[in-house]
This record gives sequence, structure tokens and C-alpha cells, in this order.
Amino acid sequence: MEAALAEARKGVGRTHPNPAVGAVVVRSGRIIARGWHRAAGRPHAEVEALAAVRNPGPQDTLYVTLEPCSTHGRTPPCTEAIIRAGIGRVVYGSPDPNPLHAGRADAILRQAGIRVSSGILAGECAEINRAWNKWIATGMPWVIAKSGMSLDGRTASPPGRRWITCAASRRDAMALRASCDAILVGAETVRTDNPKLTVRGIPGAAQPLRAVWSRNGEIPAASHLLTDRHRDKTRVFSGLSLRKALRELARSGAQSVLIEGGGRTLGEAFDKRLVDEVVFYVAPILTGGPVPAVGGRGVGAVAQAGRLTNLSCRLIDGDLRISGLVSRAGDPRASMGTQAIRTGPIGAT
Repeated sequence: MEAALAEARKGVGRTHPNPAVGAVVVRSGRIIARGWHRAAGRPHAEVEALAAVRNPGPQDTLYVTLEPCSTHGRTPPCTEAIIRAGIGRVVYGSPDPNPLHAGRADAILRQAGIRVSSGILAGECAEINRAWNKWIATGMPWVIAKSGMSLDGRTASPPGRRWITCAASRRDAMALRASCDAILVGAETVRTDNPKLTVRGIPGAAQPLRAVWSRNGEIPAASHLLTDRHRDKTRVFSGLSLRKALRELARSGAQSVLIEGGGRTLGEAFDKRLVDEVVFYVAPILTGGPVPAVGGRGVGAVAQAGRLTNLSCRLIDGDLRISGLVSRAGDPRASMGTQAIRTGPIGAT
């Protein structure tokens, strides 16, 4: 299954709106074929792996990171290809999160005389497609809160300095943009900073949707978001709650949304418990000033605060990049604690 996971990772960011999936075929304890889903409309991982096997049969085991599909979409169901190949056993990692599909493959394959095992490295397999899993199961996108700030939590650049964080941090943040389906900011950010919200310096990266959350829908007519060559990718949400705006983005196909601020928008996202993941870039400077990275109402008690699990901290040319998943009391992720702290080497980029 670890080999299948390695195949699946090749497709991360390439398969939208499908999940990234990897597969391997094993015979007599040896991997004899590998496959991964390369793009929507292309063969699924199982089909690609099985196509590479000469004379497949009951002696073969297919390992796949996600429950094989059992319905027609852009391609025929993988369960049909597996049965047609005549292999003896299927082992998959995580179940399909869609309740209409979950477990169907087990019944179909077993009825055909194929042995089925599941739940192998299920957590690792689900992690690859966490945005897709949430989108399928809830109709909401995976929400990442991103901010570049001073050590005292301020986002406004001091006079004479355009950027708070370093160039290496900004390159890292650009890769983060490229990994998401949409970028969202508040209208005040548009009025104050006139951002482009484009992906730059990432060869082959697609431009995400650009969303503005506004109370009245008023943003400057000359803003980059309304006038540049990507203006058809701009969405302005007026008179909607932030939750409803995110749901509308999900309906348009956005499985992951990067909220880049400002402080009011991020504060609202945390207040309403909409954030799944945090990526903060902290520069070693103290600026003071009135603009906090995260505003909002805040929590009434420390016990109600969101906490980061799967915490990762690393230095990027002097800046500190802090990331993790957000959990609260009662959230299943809270039981994970912060024991999984991963740190990179000093100066790592």
C-alpha cells in the first residue's frame, strides 16, 4: 500500500475534479505493475495498473489507495475492469466518502468471487484527498487560512517596506496558491491593496478562481480583479454569509479555498469554525499597528479555542512557517494532539 501511495502522490493537483489515486499489482510477493490516475477522463489507477500486467489471474492482488469506483462517470466503473481481469484479491486503503458509493465495491467484487480487504493505511490514503473527501461528503470546500505577519501578529507593512515576509516565504505561498482551487479575500483587502491574486513563478500551474467576500458588493471598478486577463475567474459575493459564499464556491467546483485575509475575513472564518488548515508565515520583526492577522469576535474561553494538530514548523530564510490542521473540543482531530510536530532544517526552503 505504501507503493500505491507513492503512485497516488504523482497525481496530486492534476486530477481535479477527481481524487488522486495510486495502484500496484502484486504477484508472488513482487510488484509487477503500477498505475496512477493522471487526469480526469484518463484511465483510473486500477485500470492503468491492470493494463500493464501480462496474463492477470487469480494469483494477483491489486492494491489501490481508494475504494474502486462502481458507477459510470467519464470512464466505466473500475469494478468491471477488475472482474474482467480475473484477479484474485483487492486491497484498498480508504473508502469512498460518498455514502451512495461507500462499500458498494466490496459487495460487487465479492459476488464475483474476489477477496476484498480494506482500511489498509486508511489515514494516509485519505490524507492525500482530504479536500476532495470533504467536498464530496459535505458540499463544502477544504478551507486554508493563510497569512503573512509580523511577530506581533500584524499584517500592515510599516512605512518604507512593501513586504513583511521574505521573498522565499512569498515563493512558498505562491506554491500554496497554485495548489488550491480558489483564493478568497475580503472587499477591504481589495480596496486597500488592490491584489492580483494570481499564481506567478509556478510553471504549468492553473489560475485559481478569485473570490471577494463583500457586504455590499462594492469594489473599485479599476481593481486588478475586475480588469486583468483573469477577470472571468473573479467572483464577488455580496449579501451572503461567509459560509454561504464558500458553499457557492464549492458548487462551482472549488474543492479547496485559500483565505488570504484580511483580518476581518479571517476572524469571521475562525469565529464560524470554517477553517480546516492554517498556514502562517511569521517574520522576525515587530511592527505594531492596528491591523491584526486574525480579528473577529474571538473565543469566550481558552477551552473553546481552535488548536493545531499535525503541527509543522520550519524556517524559511529567517521567517517561520507554521502550519497544521485546526481542531476544537469534540472534533475527532483534537485527539491527535500535537505530538506529530515536524520541523525542517534551519534555513530550509
